[in-house]
Amino acid sequence: MCAKYLFMLCLLAYSAEAQTKIFNVKDYGASADGSTDNTWSDACKWKGDTNVVIPEGTYMLRSVIFNGPCNGAITFQINGGTLDGQGTATRQKCLNNSCQILFTSMDLDFITNGRIENLHSFDSKGGHFIVFGSANMTFTKLSLISPANNRNTDGIKISHTNGINITSVTIATGDDCVAMISGAKNVRITDVFCGPGHGISVGSLGGGNPLELPVEDIVVMNCTFNGSSNGVQIKTWPFPLKTPLKVSNFTYEDIVMINVQNPIFINQQYCPEHNCDLSKSSSVQISNVSYKNIRGSSATDVAVNFNCSKEVPCQDVTVEDIDLMSSGGKGRQKLSNFCFNVKGSSFGKQIPPSCVASNRFVSAPLPN
Repeated sequence: MCAKYLFMLCLLAYSAEAQTKIFNVKDYGASADGSTDNTWSDACKWKGDTNVVIPEGTYMLRSVIFNGPCNGAITFQINGGTLDGQGTATRQKCLNNSCQILFTSMDLDFITNGRIENLHSFDSKGGHFIVFGSANMTFTKLSLISPANNRNTDGIKISHTNGINITSVTIATGDDCVAMISGAKNVRITDVFCGPGHGISVGSLGGGNPLELPVEDIVVMNCTFNGSSNGVQIKTWPFPLKTPLKVSNFTYEDIVMINVQNPIFINQQYCPEHNCDLSKSSSVQISNVSYKNIRGSSATDVAVNFNCSKEVPCQDVTVEDIDLMSSGGKGRQKLSNFCFNVKGSSFGKQIPPSCVASNRFVSAPLPN
């Protein structure tokens, strides 16, 4: 791992009154020769705060697992701050050998009060970060980069987690920049640059998992999307559930779109492999969604696309001060909006004209 950053991951477990102890991985046999596989103890048994230090160098790793619970707060300090997933080379090897390896660069499970800062992760095999079963996590000053054609390389994927703050992060991937799925709650995303990628997404949801939990209380503010396939999107499967899944309380505000294919998108007929029965309706109830001060350019003729469920229409959707023009030089008059089974209201500037308040159909193609 070699770069110009300093990476710190703080995991708070139990408090203890003791001086912080330094654990240098070289004392545990780690070698920075670029060809040796290394692993080390995470100092979890130390009764007090610990600092696990990885000096500058190149370390070749297999899967490394740090198990808890631990006896104190732990800081992982990577002097260099770069994680190289070598995903492109691995994918080419898998194409030649008919295999599929999509390891995540870093899984963060059951962590409380964690902070990930000043890290550069690139060319991941699968996603860069997955957060599961955690609480009160902060991601800041990160650069997460994967080639656009490397599939399933989500930047940050969140599930069954309450309390996430993502700020000052640059993400370029072959999948969602940020994905919030089952059980993601109280997520605040600010000052994020996304592109290329599939946008900042809620979902996909409603595919039939009986244990799936609601997604609630999401804020996305002061973000920029450049060349992404989607901007802010909510996606659900056209699948009937015994009990509707409720997702609610989303705020999207002060957002810039640059040449984005679907700037504002609710897609309740999500079916990327085109093998779904689209005569069926999604059972995911979307409600209380606000879009405010979103401006920029669309790479398609549809600026705002609300394709909601026939069974449980979108409720309380608000659009305010929307200003989107064509990125192809066609002019604003060429753009349109699409509304299907959405109930809500419009305020302020609406370019192109909103279709939310009247719930009328506007000439536009249905999404694929």
